Amino acid sequence: MPLIKPRTRGKQLVKHRTRLDSENNETLYAYAHFLGESTEYVLNQVIDTVLARDKEFIKWRESHSGSYVTRAKQHQRRTSSAPRRPRADAESSGEAVVATAVR
Repeated sequence: MPLIKPRTRGKQLVKHRTRLDSENNETLYAYAHFLGESTEYVLNQVIDTVLARDKEFIKWRESHSGSYVTRAKQHQRRTSSAPRRPRADAESSGEAVVATAVR
């Protein structure tokens, strides 16, 4: 009997990139195939199942309920006073582009 039950309802998913040990990656894909579910579902269920057993973490989380998701760095945008490099194509230089046929 599998520890993780097949999906019964949908949840909102977010993207998360990570790296796994090659053995864990193989096990993840094998278990997902065993259940007939996606690897994303298996990872979510593993987190739910394992962390639900950590009584110390559950107690800590109750008093630390804020988000611990790190924010992506925002790229700084150029200000309008910064000079822009002109584009090299004819359209941006105001020149007309004419197609000529070779006979």
